[in-house]
Amino acid sequence: MNIASFLMPKADVTYLRDQMTIRQGLEKLRRSGYTAVPVIDNEDRYVGVVSTSDFLWNILDHNTPLPNVTMKSVEQMTLRDIIQGGKINPVCIDTNMEQLLGQAQKQNFVPVIDDRNVFIGIITRSEIIKYFVKKQLDIVNNRQLMENLEHDVTKRS
Repeated sequence: MNIASFLMPKADVTYLRDQMTIRQGLEKLRRSGYTAVPVIDNEDRYVGVVSTSDFLWNILDHNTPLPNVTMKSVEQMTLRDIIQGGKINPVCIDTNMEQLLGQAQKQNFVPVIDDRNVFIGIITRSEIIKYFVKKQLDIVNNRQLMENLEHDVTKRS
């Protein structure tokens, strides 16, 4: 099965640019309502995922007393400075659903890239779960159908 049919295209996805300041990133993340979003560079290549905890750990790692943390104090650093590359690996558009399932265990979404590492969208965990639930239901329904057919054939004999 081609995963493209499950893809939420980049145009519909909240993402951040790696050169945004931490302040800009926090503001956009807050407005989005999500706890984690993809990060891409100026050439639309996938860089990684940044989450609310990445912002928090960065502030704590710099030993800044929390009462002294202001939006102004985090304007000097970019998202590139705090992103943990490799934490959430993207998949290629030609990945199969079984491989996609493994990636979905780590995050609510799986970033999808093309063969040039350009970010093209995400596939949400809920879409992946729906696919596998439907697949299992189809198997059960087919099994029941076969049993009913066998029963009808046996009954007529």
